[in-house]
Amino acid sequence: MNLASAFIASAESNPAKTAVFWGESEYPYLHFRDQTIWVANMLRHDFGVRRGDRVGIWLRNCPEYISALLGILHAGAVAVPINNFLKPDEVAYIAQDASIDVLISDSMMHEALERLRALRSTLRVVKVESFSAGATFHEPGTNQSEVLETDLAVLIYTSGTTGHPKGAMLTHGNLLHNVKSCKIVLETVDVDRFALVLPMFHSFMMTVCVLLPLLVGGSIVLVKSVHPPKSIMHEIFHHHATVLPGIPQLFRALSHAAVPPGLPLRLCISGAAPLPLETLRDFSAHWPIPLVEGYGLSEASPVVSINPIRGVQKPGSIGLPIPDVEVSIRDEQGNELGTKQTGEVCVRGGNVMVGYWNKLEETAKALRDGWLYTGDIGHRDEEGYIYITDRKKDMLLVNGINVYPREIEEVIYQFPGIREAAVIGRPDPRKGEQPLAFVSMNDGHSLDESALLHYLRDRLADYKVPRRVLVMPSLPRNATGKVLKTSLRGIKD
Repeated sequence: MNLASAFIASAESNPAKTAVFWGESEYPYLHFRDQTIWVANMLRHDFGVRRGDRVGIWLRNCPEYISALLGILHAGAVAVPINNFLKPDEVAYIAQDASIDVLISDSMMHEALERLRALRSTLRVVKVESFSAGATFHEPGTNQSEVLETDLAVLIYTSGTTGHPKGAMLTHGNLLHNVKSCKIVLETVDVDRFALVLPMFHSFMMTVCVLLPLLVGGSIVLVKSVHPPKSIMHEIFHHHATVLPGIPQLFRALSHAAVPPGLPLRLCISGAAPLPLETLRDFSAHWPIPLVEGYGLSEASPVVSINPIRGVQKPGSIGLPIPDVEVSIRDEQGNELGTKQTGEVCVRGGNVMVGYWNKLEETAKALRDGWLYTGDIGHRDEEGYIYITDRKKDMLLVNGINVYPREIEEVIYQFPGIREAAVIGRPDPRKGEQPLAFVSMNDGHSLDESALLHYLRDRLADYKVPRRVLVMPSLPRNATGKVLKTSLRGIKD
């Protein structure tokens, strides 16, 4: 079994059923089955894509994104979902690292694609506007018996502490395992309709909002616009969505909205970032449906734990491990710790990645003795509920997306006159966190803050650009020369 054959089986069991609602359009399973096969054949015959080749997807949310993902898998290739907020320079690094020579995108990104082509001359682009030709295409695709559960299915690029993202290697088996566990714990059935409001490049959305509903014969309500939040509710009511996965900022916005009668939702799931207790309390006070917090990371396909739908839900906790996944709290020597002892959260199960693409040293640090060391710090209580008390060193979460200060700092250092740079996170009620930069200047130089911010916006995704840049005579450092970010966090901006 692999993801492509599992989807084809689901589609052929539900050919006329609506797989995706997109505004006023409805796309049946048969449509996606035929487009999947067409995309697979197009990639193989027209672009020479072979089994194991990496194919990028750089798209905003649209129905064709799903056809692209499934078509790549059906061709036996490896899908590389790319954050559509990234700038061409950032995408070029991923394309180079993963040896991507074929990229699926659309005409709306024409300007960015031209710049990307200039940075990677071997790149060939497939426009999704051509997919309409495959709506009724029935030629068989790749022999699916050739694609094994152990074959790579997806490379998910996550921000790295070295300033460059790393590609987490997820196999067909990893993702099928996570889908199976999520189906059990979320009590997913074929009448469920998942409201998809976040970008599909996010591993949380890819597994929980795309693969899960499609492999169980459910439906996806692909929300066209998330602003204002009432437009989300309109789509949920219009298409009778039953499950809403999202990030804390979404539920914070909804907690202050009036709840119309006849709400079709049965469950809301918060992931990708810690859920503030205040948000959970406000939401629970107004909404007649459960909001459960879960935890995961791209390296685990991504879901690791969740508060149970039935039974005890503990505010502030990320719940219990999902079926067939183990969580252990370990000290720096790798010894398992007891109840209420704080250590590193480690994960074991069929959902755990096989490693980082072309990064043996990083893989060896993360995968030890069969466990994935997440870098997150936490403990578990007497009933096995897990609590995250700290996060990976220095990492920020902006709108649920990992941001590492080192990546921003390295770009700041490229600006003329910068002597020192450090980036920290500041709490933000709308985005969760926002970067804040501190710099010191070389002698004879002064800083034009607007010029630096313009420079950063041209080279970094908008959510990575600091909201302010503060100039200091010098940055505080310890005896070994390391910048004391704890001191910077106490400075008012």
